[in-house]
Amino acid sequence: MIRATFLDRDGVINRKMPEGSYVTRWEEMAFLPGATEAIFLLHGAGFRVIVVSNQRCVAKGLVTVQELESMHRLMCEKFAAVGATIDGVYYCPHDDQSACACRKPAPGLLLEAAKEHQIDLDESWMIGDSESDVTAGRNAGCKTARVLARDEDTDKQADVTAPSLLDAVRQILRLDSLMADRRTAEVAQAARREPTPASKIPRR
Repeated sequence: MIRATFLDRDGVINRKMPEGSYVTRWEEMAFLPGATEAIFLLHGAGFRVIVVSNQRCVAKGLVTVQELESMHRLMCEKFAAVGATIDGVYYCPHDDQSACACRKPAPGLLLEAAKEHQIDLDESWMIGDSESDVTAGRNAGCKTARVLARDEDTDKQADVTAPSLLDAVRQILRLDSLMADRRTAEVAQAARREPTPASKIPRR
């Protein structure tokens, strides 16, 4: 079973540009505090890390596919240099007017990644900073976490809410540990309830 955590990019890994603006150059890619540690922790816990991002700046002609993929390659190299591996980057280049299957909240990016990496979506998480991220995760069958902006209090649709990616990951790993302990206890309890085979019952 391969588990993954899907991460939105802008607003989760790197600083989001003002509304209507986009990251179109590597020099504009400002990584958020704690992002490296968060990715490192996820890998240490056995999760693949997959970035899934809407990038309609391509459809708007603000950046080419080659330029976008170059930024993603540099991003992956920067994180890998400090031991925080990103296993894949998937993006939707379409505008929000197109009827594609990959633009979140559609789950297409997650489904594509799951197929290519043999990921168990039921055991995976989607972390994003918008309602469309949470909906995409739920549509794919994942558990979800929402990174909230300073003026946001909660998201009733997400399983976890947090002020940053690092805090979200710490909550997820605590939940994961609790679930693992619960499964271990259930297995042990079931084993104690199993009847002793007749051949092992001591004769009097």
